[in-house]
Amino acid sequence: MTALRVLISTSSFGAADAAPLSRLELEGVEVSLNPFGRVLTEDEVAGLLGDVDGLIAGTERLSERVLAQAPRLRVISRVGVGVEKIDLDAAERRGVRVLTTPDALTDAVAELTLGAMLSLLRGLHRMNADMHAGAWEKHMGQLLRGKTVGIVGLGRIGRAVALLLAPFGVRCIARDAEPDHVWAEAHGVEFMPLGKLLGEADIVTIHASGRERLFGADELALMRPGALLLNAARGTLVDEEALYDALVDGRLGGCYVDAFSVEPYDGPLRELPNALLTPHIGSYAREARARMELEAVDNLLLALKDGSA
Repeated sequence: MTALRVLISTSSFGAADAAPLSRLELEGVEVSLNPFGRVLTEDEVAGLLGDVDGLIAGTERLSERVLAQAPRLRVISRVGVGVEKIDLDAAERRGVRVLTTPDALTDAVAELTLGAMLSLLRGLHRMNADMHAGAWEKHMGQLLRGKTVGIVGLGRIGRAVALLLAPFGVRCIARDAEPDHVWAEAHGVEFMPLGKLLGEADIVTIHASGRERLFGADELALMRPGALLLNAARGTLVDEEALYDALVDGRLGGCYVDAFSVEPYDGPLRELPNALLTPHIGSYAREARARMELEAVDNLLLALKDGSA
């Protein structure tokens, strides 16, 4: 019997824990790893997919053109939850199952969001940069306690953020495309339309899962003067140029961005001291990463072996 062949395209697979790779080895799977150590281009991933049965995917683009170069491919098992870079219609036409690991990264992204929120409020990132540059300068900050926090997208991660915020005595308001009023009422979260939320929130944190832009110049103009905007969800949800303008003219007090429309990001937000930026590290907590990779392997093996792929 021919061994299953699997490509692992995500560049840091196995760095947090060797168990996922060991699981594949024990199952007799022939594994090919990303040879470039970075996100693959379409041409690169197409060139590596020719004779594989399964793909453990990162954030590379898997277009119809790429999938057409993979006649044996039966399963795409995504390390993470986002599938916006996968042509799902093309995958369905080719009989390729697409699987994700939606639960494993919840705590990692929620804790990162809380940390970024506190850093923005107290200016930790700015004073850290000052200290490393040899300057001793104090910036007056703000408390999280008593603030109104707007959560845009009250799914797994949005809910986890709300629970982390509870001890701080904040008022939580939310907008969600499919609001769960029972959960919200039980945890003191009030749903409202986006425009109303933007006008009331001191801090807005985005955890929506869609691809459509939610925050352009018009939406940013509705936010309270000096408010903070955090995006650890999708880069496509925020107009980065409009965000830059809102920060430069002082309408917004600061932002945190972990997901960008084009990555690696090299745009003008890097110039602003009130913009806290990280290179898409939402899942990069050792425990979360290990769990995500192990779940991705389990999803892949189950789908390949149960005859459904």
